[in-house]
Formats: sequence, structure tokens, C-alpha cells
Amino acid sequence: MAKQYSTWQIAATYIGTVVGAGFASGQEVLQFFGYFGLRGILGLILATALFIFFGYTVLRLGFQLKAESHLEVMHRAGGAFIGRAVDAVTTFFLFGALAVMAAGSGAIFRQEFHLPVLLGSSLLIAITLVTVLAGIEKVIGSISLVAPVLIASVLGISLATVAKNLPALVANLSWEETNRAAVSSWPLAALLYASYNLVLSIAVLGPLGALARQERLLPGAFLGGLGLGLGAIAITLALITTAPAVTALEVPMLYIAGSFSPVLRIFYSAVLLAEIFTTAVSSLYGFAARLAGPGGNNFRRLAIGASAVALAAGQAGFSRLVATLFPLVGYAGFLLLGGLAYYVLKEILALRPAFPGRLVPAPARRPILGAVLERRGKAGEKERP
Repeated sequence: MAKQYSTWQIAATYIGTVVGAGFASGQEVLQFFGYFGLRGILGLILATALFIFFGYTVLRLGFQLKAESHLEVMHRAGGAFIGRAVDAVTTFFLFGALAVMAAGSGAIFRQEFHLPVLLGSSLLIAITLVTVLAGIEKVIGSISLVAPVLIASVLGISLATVAKNLPALVANLSWEETNRAAVSSWPLAALLYASYNLVLSIAVLGPLGALARQERLLPGAFLGGLGLGLGAIAITLALITTAPAVTALEVPMLYIAGSFSPVLRIFYSAVLLAEIFTTAVSSLYGFAARLAGPGGNNFRRLAIGASAVALAAGQAGFSRLVATLFPLVGYAGFLLLGGLAYYVLKEILALRPAFPGRLVPAPARRPILGAVLERRGKAGEKERP
């Protein structure tokens, strides 16, 4: 029986799976949108629309298939060949994202608290592992609980920065450094950004769709995608306002928070760690559930082993992993977006709607048409002498 997950819980879980070290640090938004200046806002509007559309598609597929992992969703959307290819990319990226989150936690511990990188990474991995071993409901509960604080903090600090420095924002309206951006154009940046984040979030969105009521999927996806877009737009405006001073920093948002007070900087460091935790949890659960199935001894052993390896891999460095891994997975994720779009198109053409209430299913129309023809035939027979 479907769980009583509210629309807000669905939206918050969606936000929590996407918002992680790269997003909240400002580094990810800077590389994909901030360097394009105001044109980056256009890219984020496009990315927001993609988040809503594809997020709902994944949730609905999860509902239809009663999916336990992202594998069923991918096979239905892309077919056997594309499904296997995207599945391999997604599974790899889930593990890679876990390593990136471990690296991000270590970087914050070193930069803000002057503690060893390994300590920060180890604490994150340990808490993540305990949460994942408790099961999918604990994963969804922890993510949806933390997400509201994350978005509120990002919006609050970013908008306060813009309001405090409006002359600086006006002076920087023409600022951009496109040569330092992750890709060459803002439309491509928007597609890549949505692509790799969807690859990451599908591990939780698929099973979440199976546990929720159908009527709550679309509003949940809408609020989740809108929240992600608004948060990223606020960060972009704050980055433009404080450019170029922040562009050389590995964690620009910590610098922006510190411009208000040292206490706020410490608070935002804690928020950033919480955001890293939500992405780490969704990544580890998705990786282990895909390879070993949810629950059971194999799931537990794989989760423990993957955590240990990700901890070691995370020592390679945060910014290096973000700059190399995310764009590559974004390109590979185009296969997933294409498969999902093709699935929706097939449903529309077959008059079996991907969006409830928009079209009348073909099987429902054929009996009606047949009944009309049958009545006309009988009327004709009566008129014959």
C-alpha cells in the first residue's frame, strides 16, 4: 500500500538528493552558470523546467513499475540497450558522487575547523552508512527533514547579499568570464546540469514514486524543481554581486556567509555538511540497491565496502573531482534524458498519457466509436423495407 508521503516530502526529497557539496558551496553553480553572468540566469530557467518535467516522469515511472531501484525505470524509458548503458553510467556516478561528498566534507573540516581531511570524510561516511542500512524510509525521512533548512539558508544568505550590495550587483551586470566556465555555452550548461543531477536523483526518485500516491507526484516534482531553480538563481545573483573576489575560492558561499559575521559562516558550514550528507545518503543507497537489491546481507556488505572505497577515493580532492566528474556524467546522462523524453512521446502518440487527465486513452475511445457505428448500423437496418 502506498505510503502517505505528502507533496512537500516528495519535493523536499527531490531537493535534498540534488543539493549537495557542489550546489551549496557555490562552486558548481559558479562553473555552470555564474561565469556566464546574467545569461546564466537564462540557463537556470531552462534547467528548472527540465527538473520539473523529468523529475515528474521518473516519479511516475517509479509509481507505475513499483520500482525498488533505478534499474526498472531506466529499462522502461530507454529499452534494453540504452537502459543498460545509462544504468552503468548511473551506477558509476552514484559511487563517484559518494566519493565527491566525502572529499567535500573533508575540505570543510580542513578549511573551516582546521581538522584533518580524513576525519571529516570518515564522519560523513559513517553517518551516511548508518542511515542507509536503516532502509529506504529512513533515507527519505532524513533527506526530506534536512532539505527545508538547506534551501532556506541558501535563499536567505544569497538574497541578503544581493540586498546588502545592490550597487555592486548593478555594477557587475555586464560581468562574465565565460572562458572559465565548465562548458562553452549556457544552453549546454543547463542541459548538462539537469542531466547529471537527474542521474544522481533517479536512485531515490524511482523508489519514492513507488511509495507515494499518484496525485501527489506532479505537485511534488513541480515544487522540488522550482525550489532547486530558485535556490540556484539566488546563488548566481550572489556570486555576480561579489565577483570577481569569490571566483578564486573553492567554497565561495562560505566567503559570502562570512561577510555578514563569523557566526553565520560557522552556521553555513554546518548547513553545507548537512547538504553533503543528503546527497551522500541518496548516492550510497542507490548504488547498493542497484547492485545487491534493497535490504539483505548482500546489500549491507556492499554498502559497507562501497563506503570504505569511497572514503579512500575522496582523498583525491574536492574541486578536482567536481570539475572532472560532473560534466562527463552530464554528457552520458543525455542518454537518460533522451530515453525519458522518448517514453513520454510514445505515450502521447499512443494516447496513453504521461500526464493524467490530458488525453483520453486510446482503448477508451475505440469502444465508444464501435458503439456509435453499431447503433448507426441497427438504425439503417430498421429503415430498410
